[in-house]
Amino acid sequence: MRIRIALYVLLCLSAHHVLAASDTLKIPIQRQYFHDKVDAEQRLCDKLDGREDSLMVLTDDALINREVSDRLYRKVNELQENIERNPRVPASSDKIRQLTGLENTLRQFRLQWKARAVSPALFPDLIACLDTLLIAGDMNTSIEPFVRTLPLSLADILVRSFPENPGWKDAQRYLYFQQSVLYPDKIMSTIRSFKDEPFADSLIVRAARHNPSLVFTYAQSPGSPEGSLIHKNKHPLVKTLVILTELDNGLMYFPFLDEILSGKKSIPQLKKVIGDGERQYDSVTYYKWLVQTEIAYFSRLSSLQRDTPVAMFGPNGLRQALKERAIRHFIKPINELHDQNNLNVRMKAIDSLNPAELYFMIVMGEQEIFTSSYKHSFNRMLQRMGTNIKPDSLLLQVHFDYFRKFIKMASNYNKLDTFLKAMPPAYSEKLMRAFVANLDGPDNLEDATDVADAYSSISQPALQQKILQYVEENKWRCTAENNESGRLIYSLLKHIFLSADTTQQIDLQQLTGIPPVSEIAISSLQDNQGRVVQQVFFYGDEDGLSIFPAFLNSFPAAEWTTVKKPEWVEIKSKKGNIWVFANLPLDYNNNLDDSAQAHLIEYMTETGLTPTVVIHRGHSYWLPGTIRRMASSARLVLLGSCGGYKNLNQILRIAPEAHIISTKEIGAGDINRPIINYMNSAFLNGKNIRWKEMWKRLTLQFQAEKNRTLLESWESYVPPYKNLGAIFLMAYNKRTSNLQQLFVE
Repeated sequence: MRIRIALYVLLCLSAHHVLAASDTLKIPIQRQYFHDKVDAEQRLCDKLDGREDSLMVLTDDALINREVSDRLYRKVNELQENIERNPRVPASSDKIRQLTGLENTLRQFRLQWKARAVSPALFPDLIACLDTLLIAGDMNTSIEPFVRTLPLSLADILVRSFPENPGWKDAQRYLYFQQSVLYPDKIMSTIRSFKDEPFADSLIVRAARHNPSLVFTYAQSPGSPEGSLIHKNKHPLVKTLVILTELDNGLMYFPFLDEILSGKKSIPQLKKVIGDGERQYDSVTYYKWLVQTEIAYFSRLSSLQRDTPVAMFGPNGLRQALKERAIRHFIKPINELHDQNNLNVRMKAIDSLNPAELYFMIVMGEQEIFTSSYKHSFNRMLQRMGTNIKPDSLLLQVHFDYFRKFIKMASNYNKLDTFLKAMPPAYSEKLMRAFVANLDGPDNLEDATDVADAYSSISQPALQQKILQYVEENKWRCTAENNESGRLIYSLLKHIFLSADTTQQIDLQQLTGIPPVSEIAISSLQDNQGRVVQQVFFYGDEDGLSIFPAFLNSFPAAEWTTVKKPEWVEIKSKKGNIWVFANLPLDYNNNLDDSAQAHLIEYMTETGLTPTVVIHRGHSYWLPGTIRRMASSARLVLLGSCGGYKNLNQILRIAPEAHIISTKEIGAGDINRPIINYMNSAFLNGKNIRWKEMWKRLTLQFQAEKNRTLLESWESYVPPYKNLGAIFLMAYNKRTSNLQQLFVE
């Protein structure tokens, strides 16, 4: 605080000195207005930290804040005065253009900082550049040389601020090319204005390498400026994309683009398998080729050269196609036959798949595969390895691609012990050591979440101790390497794993800063009027239409009042203070269910209803829609579909302290209703929900029904206290968020 006051006094004195000097300068009335606009922008910039106090606190570095504040007031005031005194710019109209450029620069910096597109630490460089441009030169001085010396974020501000400068077009060309190299995903939507530039062809190639699907789309309109550029391009990749626009199912060739370019596969060879439309399409061979290509591509990707094949990632790329085909051709057929007792009939769809192909089917179908489908597929995978081939050879064959996902799923479905025992003990130990290694990379948060999820399902104390030992070793390694991000990840994993052991008496709240996960207090769910407001998302497909009546019937008229509106229902308890709002499962083909959700949220916002309980009823492919509209006030979230890493992370970004109930497979209405009924009973009686107690009660209830399928579905549900992946993400997000919000006081 003393530093802030000292800086404030210093900057006020500096500003006062410049303004006092300006008192001797007579500013003509026709230019005073433009000086006032610069002054107004100074004040708006000053308010970026929430206060107008002549001190811009935009970073946690006091020296940077001081320098930025000095440039904003003392230096900008000095620039205004120098513009008036500069003999090289005698014309009033030129002085006005310079003042306008100064005002534009401040405004663009303010807008870009608010958009987090520029670092405030660069502001002094921007003002220094302006000093040279405005004072040392005249109005005929090109901005291009200045633009070339600046970081792209500052160059962009300068180009936006001086559109009348004689060097503006040259500066814009330079800036566009550099930005396109850095952001190739924006090339196709912006290149029209630069189609005649010498660099246009090279940028088309870059766009094709980054997102071939997008270039393919533009190539289908050869009469457009973009399409014409593509069709004239001579690069082999672009020429191949043009050829594919003329084929049926051209997008199905994309996963093999790199193979086509290298000559390992030909278009005629692929056409025999892809066919034309659904005719002559060989789905099994197509999937087998996808697996072979994934193994070959990943080998290149994981090599020391880090060679990334064309179209391995992104829309219609290899990874996307492999997942989509695994689910469509194999997982859905065996899921749909889950009531079939004859396994030869049920599992017929995967009869032709070898162990590696089954491996990728399993990991790609994580969010769709049923528990029984997984277990039978896993057993077939082991059987087809033969008695002389060990599981470690399978992992070597796939180059350990997705192996953490595979280990996590094996753990979740109680197959990890079987998998590890089938290989030599020394190798299984190395495998688990590798499982928890290298989680400190910039893109390894999903892997760390998988490790946390896996640990919650491991029942062997010896294996848990080994994993804890490896986590501890990696924590100390990161500490020795001064790797703060890695140290944080491994420290959180250690605390969370120890907290899962009730004998350890670990206070997770104290160690990680997250609220208790063993229970949720009724007080945290009530609004200021004591209401527990719930929002239920339904979707208008066949499943939504079939389960909605049962949902309504779970609120008997003797205890609840139900009012049906055109797009939603309002259900209120007669005892207690529970309000439930659910959109009707209207026709999804016409987006009526989507409109109903939007209108319901608008109504709830206008009437001051903030939902703290959010329930998703629908398949996993509807879940992104629910997450997109989920209120940040949510404290309890029930997912009627799989809660994988991507979904959990998005939910916790919106509602950082939410307790999440998720399932490893598609949610079952006969499971969701008892869960909702139990929770509502607790809410009506003003009781906290203790998750272990609730899980024990419901387990006994489902066991009593003696329904094997129902009990198997229930076993796939994960309570909040066992959802270690969600707990890890909650703790990680909280810690990193706290670090980002630190400011010098």
